[in-house]
Amino acid sequence: MNRRRLLQWMFGLAALPALNSGTAFAKDGVGPVLRKSKAEWAALLPPLAYRVLFEEDTERAGTSPLNHEKRDGTFVCAACNLPLFDSSKKYDSGTGWPSFWQPLADAVATKTDFGLIYPRTEYHCRRCGGHQGHVFDDGPQPTGKRFCNNGVALHFVPRADKLPGLRT
Repeated sequence: MNRRRLLQWMFGLAALPALNSGTAFAKDGVGPVLRKSKAEWAALLPPLAYRVLFEEDTERAGTSPLNHEKRDGTFVCAACNLPLFDSSKKYDSGTGWPSFWQPLADAVATKTDFGLIYPRTEYHCRRCGGHQGHVFDDGPQPTGKRFCNNGVALHFVPRADKLPGLRT
């Protein structure tokens, strides 16, 4: 491989994250329904939640109190309050992040993430586009999926409590 070919290849890899940085969901072909500017979201959310949800940051493993949440209820998006996961689909993956083997129907949208060079499937709240985490093929049956979620991107609502209204 000559130097020119190597540089072209490296430039192509470097450009991949820029091609995938919008809020449109390439795999599902659907963008978020609730649109707010980054400044509006930053004013509504704690700094770490904002960074995870709208700058696709990741919280440190093992830091979320939701890792130990075992009550019956619903996990909702921390930005817009859309219900994303039922507690019956949560399990301890040993990764340090809340993990689920299945989201609620039509709750999340996916796209391919090249942030670590190799492709991963990233998922977002279908309503606001907030980054939740990544989905892997090493989860339990019946789906075999592991939706590895950032805890700060979720709020837990016990089953006996009323779900919060959707943010407008």
